[in-house]
Amino acid sequence: MSSSATGAPRGARESERPEGGSERIFSSDVRVWGISKVRSKSAPYQLRWLVEGNRCYASFATFGLADNRRSELRQAMRRGEAFDVESGLPESEIRRLEAAAAAKAAQKEDPTWWAFSREFMKRRWRTAAAKTREGFADSLASAALGMMSGKPGSHDPRLVRRAVRWAVVPAHENEEPPPDLAPVCEWLAATSLPLSSLLQSTIAEDVHYRLAYRLDGKLAAKDTYKRRRRGFNAAMAYAIQKGYLKENPLSGLERTATAASGPIDPRVLMNAVQGREFLAAVSYVGSVHRNRGRRLVAFFGCILYAAMRPAEVVGLRLDDCLLPEKGWGVLTLRETRPVSGKQWTDSGERHDKRGLKMRDPDADRPVPIPPVLVAMLRSHVKEFGTAADGRLFQNERGGLVGTSSYWRVWQEARPFAFPPHKVASPLARKPYDARATCITDWLRSGLPVAEVARRAGTSPEVIDRHYAGCLDNSEEEDNKKIEKAMGWASPDVA
Repeated sequence: MSSSATGAPRGARESERPEGGSERIFSSDVRVWGISKVRSKSAPYQLRWLVEGNRCYASFATFGLADNRRSELRQAMRRGEAFDVESGLPESEIRRLEAAAAAKAAQKEDPTWWAFSREFMKRRWRTAAAKTREGFADSLASAALGMMSGKPGSHDPRLVRRAVRWAVVPAHENEEPPPDLAPVCEWLAATSLPLSSLLQSTIAEDVHYRLAYRLDGKLAAKDTYKRRRRGFNAAMAYAIQKGYLKENPLSGLERTATAASGPIDPRVLMNAVQGREFLAAVSYVGSVHRNRGRRLVAFFGCILYAAMRPAEVVGLRLDDCLLPEKGWGVLTLRETRPVSGKQWTDSGERHDKRGLKMRDPDADRPVPIPPVLVAMLRSHVKEFGTAADGRLFQNERGGLVGTSSYWRVWQEARPFAFPPHKVASPLARKPYDARATCITDWLRSGLPVAEVARRAGTSPEVIDRHYAGCLDNSEEEDNKKIEKAMGWASPDVA
C-alpha cells in the first residue's frame, strides 16, 4: 500500500494480527471499484475493492493518491498476483510486510551495542552502588570502541567513551546530549555493531584489547582491567539471561601475562618514626590558609593506626567512637562515603552513602584503636567540633571531605616529612599506603591473620596474598621458634 494513504484495508496492519494466528488465505477473485468521496476533511477520497467477496477500503487526502493506489492494485492483478482475503493486499506487499516485521523482531533479539548498553544499565541501576554503576559505564564505554562499524578515525576515542558514559545514565534517556557529544551519540546510534558481532573472533579480540589497554596503547593497570572485565562479564551475563547470546564471547580471552599480583611493595611502608613525622608534617600544610592540614591530622591517623579506608573515615561519626581519657578506644564503623560523581548517585551528590565494604548493609565493624589515636581524635573534636550530622571530619564549609582535598594535603606533606631521596621514592605515595603500613604492623605484632582481616574489613586470603609478604625477613627468629618447639639444642651451644 502506498505510504501516502491516510487509511488502510481491514487487517492490513501486522500488529493487529494475533500472534501465532492461522495461515493467510490468498485468492485471485479480486474486483477493484472506482474512487468515491466520503465525508472526511482529512481523507475524503475512498478506494474500495473486493477480495473473495470481502470488502476492503483505503482513504486518501487527494484524488491523485487514491488513483495511484488503484493503479498499483490493478498492476498486481495483471501480474497474476493473488490477494490476501483478510487484508486485501497483494501477495508481494504481504511478503514485504512480513519481512519488515521479521527484521524488526530480529533487531529486538540482537540489539546494537549502543542500545544494549543503555538497556543493561537501566536494568542494573536500581540495585547497584554508585561506584559499581560508574564501573559498569567504564566497561561499556571501553568495549564500545571495539563495537563500531564506522571508520576508526571518525571520532576521538575520548569523545566516544564520554558519549557512552553519558548515554547509559537512565536519567539521560529523554534528554538531549551536551552539544559536544550530540554528533557522537548520533553517530554511535547509527554505527554500533549488533551484539551478535561479538561472536566474530576479530571483534571479540578487539573488544578485549579495549578493556585491557589504555587509549595511548599502554597496558592498563591490573585493577583497571579486572574492574572493566567484571563489568563486561556482568553485561554478558545479562545478555545470556535475555537470550541475546548463548555464552560470554570473551570467556577464553586473557590479557597479556604480566607479573602476578603479589604483596604490597615494602618500599611504600612507613616505620613508626616516619609515621609520627608524617602526621606532624600534615599539621603544617596550609597552616596560614584555613587550617587545611590540621583538619586532616586525625583523618590520616585513622588510616595509619586503625587501617580504615578513606571512605570509611569520611563517614565516621562521633557517636560511633569510644574515646576514653586513658587507654584504648573503639571505633564502630557503620558506613562508607565513597566519591562517585553526581550522575552515578541516587541523591545527586558526589559522595554515595553505603554500608561497609564486603559486609551486609546493616553490619558494623568494631576496631580497637591505640591511645595515640584516641588522643588525636579527642583533640580534633575539641578544636574543630563535628559536622551538623555528627561526622568527625568536615571541610571548611561543614561538608564532606573530598578526595581531591585530602589527596592534595597528603602530597604537600611528603616534602615536609621526608628527605628528598625519600620523597622521590615510593614511600607513602598515597593515603592507602598508610593502611598497608597499619595492617603490616598488626601482622608483625603477631596478631592472627583472621583478626587482622576482621579489623581491616577484608578477607584472610587478601591479607595472605597482599600483606604477609611485606613482613621483615624474620627467618632467624622463625628458626629459633622451631628449635624451641622441637626441643633442639641451639646451634650456638658447644
